[in-house]
Amino acid sequence: MVSQDLLDILRCPACVSGPNRREGPDPGRLELVNGVWLVCQEEGCNRKYPIRDDIPVMLIEEGDKYRDVPVDQLGTP
Repeated sequence: MVSQDLLDILRCPACVSGPNRREGPDPGRLELVNGVWLVCQEEGCNRKYPIRDDIPVMLIEEGDKYRDVPVDQLGTP
């Protein structure tokens, strides 16, 4: 299980860096879904990062793979 302390500081890498950086005081907030997914809460981002073996896979390319998958259809990563 990923610790709450880690979950509190993790942010969507696509929303906090580079040319796609979102405006606001705390962009890229993530929500834990089904205990194995981190879902970006920024409007229009839709990236979903899997947690495998208790390790969040926070690669933008990984989050991109699941952008079109509805949250209620996310299975086990």
